[in-house]
Parts: sequence; C-alpha cells; structure tokens
Amino acid sequence: MIASRTERLLGIVLLSVAAIVTLLPLISMFSAALQPADQNPTGLTWPTDPQWGNFATAFETGHVWQLMGSSLVIVLGVVPASLIAATLAGFALGSLQVRFGRGILVFFVLGLTIPFEALIIPLYYQAQSMGTVNTPWAVIFPLIGLYMPFGVFWMRAHFINVPRELSEAARVDGASIWREFRSIQLPLAAPALSALAILLFIWTWNQFLLPVVLIADPLQRTVAGALTFFQGQYSLSIPLLNAGALIIITPAVLLFLVFQRQFIRALVQGAVKG
Repeated sequence: MIASRTERLLGIVLLSVAAIVTLLPLISMFSAALQPADQNPTGLTWPTDPQWGNFATAFETGHVWQLMGSSLVIVLGVVPASLIAATLAGFALGSLQVRFGRGILVFFVLGLTIPFEALIIPLYYQAQSMGTVNTPWAVIFPLIGLYMPFGVFWMRAHFINVPRELSEAARVDGASIWREFRSIQLPLAAPALSALAILLFIWTWNQFLLPVVLIADPLQRTVAGALTFFQGQYSLSIPLLNAGALIIITPAVLLFLVFQRQFIRALVQGAVKG
C-alpha cells in the first residue's frame, strides 16, 4: 500500500497528538513528584530544587520492594497458565474444525462483557470454600479465568489467519496435530504470544481490586496496593503519591518498550491476512 503525501502528513499529525496526550500526564506526574513533599503542585512547572529523595521515601513508605515480590508471584502464576490455555483453545477454534466452535467462540466473547466488579462477591465465597482466601491463589485462579475470554479471542485471531496450506502440507508429510502445533504453529505465533504476554503482565501487575478484597495482608497484594500505605501521615502529600505511582508503573513501561517490536508485529499480523 502506497500512501499519499497528505495521508502521511495526517498520520504524522495524529501520531504526534497521540504522543503528546500520552506523555503529558507522565511529565506532569514527574514534575509533581519532584516538588517538596509538604507542598501541593499547582501546575506543570519544574521545581527550582528537585526533591529526588521523594522517590526513595515513596519506595520505603509504600513497601514497594515487598509488594513487587508478591506481584511477581501472582504474575508468574497467572501469565504462563493463561498463555498455555489461550494458545491451545485459540488453536482449536482457529485451525481445527471443532464441533460447536462458533458457539464456543460466542461464549468466550460474551465473557468479555462481564466486569470484574460484578464477580467480586461470588469469587470471595468461592475462594473461601476452596480455602485460598488470604493467599496468592485467591487472585491467581480468578485472573486466569477472567483473562481467558480475551486470550482465546486474541490467539484465535492469529491462528485463523495462518494459511491452511501449511497445515495441509504438514498432514501430507505425516505430521500429527501435536507435531504441527509444536513445530509450525507455535513458531508462527511468537509475536501474538509476546503481545498477549505483555498485556497479561500489565493487567496483572496493575490489578488492585481483587487483591484488596481477597487478601487481607497488604504486603501480599499486588504492587498497585502500595499507594494504600500512604494513608495517614502521607495521605495529603501529592508529590509522594506521584512518586509512588511512577515507581509502580515503571516496570510495565519498561517491559513494553523492550518488547514493542513484537507487540506491533502482532498487531500488524492480525490486521493483514495471509
């Protein structure tokens, strides 16, 4: 596809506007985080005496190190299991002629419409009956199920775009379904899997509601709960709150920057068939 000069210019303008809209809040948070802790920032202004120590105070006060460890445990429980289940289900619905496949897909799509908030009470009683309340499993199990509709839909969109000639050639050569899946389909699905892993990591890392409800010990929740430690003495300190928020989102931003090529590649493959 060859874009005209006007289309390229319009694309540059739209991307520039999107970049400004995205970066401006982060810049505002960064400048606010460097203000004196006992002052309230009044706008986007660079402080004359940047208080870099606010980040150290926020890190220590918010128990960020302990919460990062508990978040990592939850992430390692959720992301690999979700990727495996979504990949297998997406391959079955996208490449294999499974019975009632369209109805199953509609069932998963309907799952995308269910908000987390509507399931909090049932999930609590379910976790209580399973004996997982106040443990990381109380968050891991529900998140795997709640992420499944999107994960299956995402992976099916990839597998359905893989040319069927590859599968037919593998079958002619005598490859079984598992051999085809392992040797052909999985390597081709690497960009889609990488993008899905990034999304699942960010969603799990920033998960706040489920850990707060299902885990009583604040230090066993996700890192997003670090902001709750600022209640009391630091509840009115906007600079410290901004410093803590920046610390929390930094791992997710770094992960996206490192794997942005795979993420974009997956989006492009999903938009162009064949």
